[in-house]
Amino acid sequence: MTAHPPVVVHPPSPSGGRRVSAGGEILGLAYGPRDLVEFLRRAGLDEDAIEDPQLIEWRGGGPDVWE
Repeated sequence: MTAHPPVVVHPPSPSGGRRVSAGGEILGLAYGPRDLVEFLRRAGLDEDAIEDPQLIEWRGGGPDVWE
């Protein structure tokens, strides 16, 4: 069994933004890195987590893809 990163940034939605979840719970809809940093802070992580593939799983594009 493969361990999954605790935070998942889902593919961009057709209406804009990317859903962010942790442990199966939806943290919110991020429209850019600032939103994601806030969700990470609320989950107890710092903004450096954006660059850590062991902490964040990017689906449908990396940190530069928001639309």
